[in-house]
Amino acid sequence: MSPSVTLYFYIALGGAAGACLRFFVTQSVDSWFGKQFPFGTLTVNVVGSFLLAIVYGLIEHGSWAEFPYRALVGVGLLGAFTTFSTFSLETLTLLENGLWEKAVMNILVNVTACLIAGWLAILLIKG
Repeated sequence: MSPSVTLYFYIALGGAAGACLRFFVTQSVDSWFGKQFPFGTLTVNVVGSFLLAIVYGLIEHGSWAEFPYRALVGVGLLGAFTTFSTFSLETLTLLENGLWEKAVMNILVNVTACLIAGWLAILLIKG
């Protein structure tokens, strides 16, 4: 059975909004804190991790119907909002520029903060 056109529409709609939101948030955070460290990417990864855990918690506990929210918000919006590929490229760029300490810090802070954000979201949903 193939997914319906409606499913892809919701994913595309959410994805377009998520990509625009990611660009806006990243640019805003970078303008506030500078580009010496990828704070914009860190911000969208942590916020995205938190929100994705909220979405899946709401679906799991029956507060939201799986369709269309999983496709629209989970896969589309938050899938396009979070930026693991950007995180990887920025980390490699730091390494190529000999900024090992910042690269390691970027890895540790992103992974730790995103896991904590997801965990906090799950605790929030469970009440």
